Amino acid sequence: MCGRYAASRRPEDLVGLFGVEKWEPEETLAPDWNVAPTKDVYAVLERPLKDAAEPRPVRQLRALKWGLVPSWAKSPEGGAKMINARAETVHEKPSYRRPFASRRCILPADGYYEWVTAAGERQLEEKGKRKRPRKQPYFVTPVDGSVMAMAGLYEFWRDRTLPDEHPRAWWVTCTVITTEADKEPFGGAARDEGPGSLAEIHPRMPLVLTEDRWASWLDPGRTDPDDLLPLLAPPPSGLLRAYPVATGVSDVRNNGPELLEELEAPEEGTLF
Repeated sequence: MCGRYAASRRPEDLVGLFGVEKWEPEETLAPDWNVAPTKDVYAVLERPLKDAAEPRPVRQLRALKWGLVPSWAKSPEGGAKMINARAETVHEKPSYRRPFASRRCILPADGYYEWVTAAGERQLEEKGKRKRPRKQPYFVTPVDGSVMAMAGLYEFWRDRTLPDEHPRAWWVTCTVITTEADKEPFGGAARDEGPGSLAEIHPRMPLVLTEDRWASWLDPGRTDPDDLLPLLAPPPSGLLRAYPVATGVSDVRNNGPELLEELEAPEEGTLF
């Protein structure tokens, strides 16, 4: 799954990287090394500009709220639970099939966090000596240091309790698509301690889109599910690596570049 990630790139860098034609400076977000559900996040998407003379899709960088609220929802309260959508069923689930057909986006990230319960901690829990075992956080990021382009969906929701002119009358929310975690060994140098593949950390991972898929994924003119399903194939193995980080990331109140600092080994008491 993807329940927390880091996104510290400047909008100017994302504009150039993804070939963005339009972004609004007032939507600029501060660097965030501990992105949690319901926060505003950057999303790259394509759609016609409002009141444009030429109704063509324009690639935009937008700030959306993480946690998808279906257009038919009576309230936005369930959005925090809809931060992920499974690639295997996204084309048929009521909450996701319409945005999958025409409202796809890319969510840029430095990488994402995942937590592992150490073997020793699991044994203590099984013996009843530890109700809540300590978990070691890992940061998963591209081997080459590039931006991780996570596949996402976005949706519009109208708050009927507010007038049309109210700035919060419309919500634009998003979700991260996940797929089966890679079972192959990590790219880059191997570690003596800890998991050797993403699947050993968690059975799910965000669907990472390689650059050759960006244009097809963002194209709102592609609406046939049969045509879109091949884009949900997992990325090639060896593109990502994972390393242990300090447990401070587990507290959403902590936010800074130090959260990404690589530990030489898992913290004491959280050995894999």
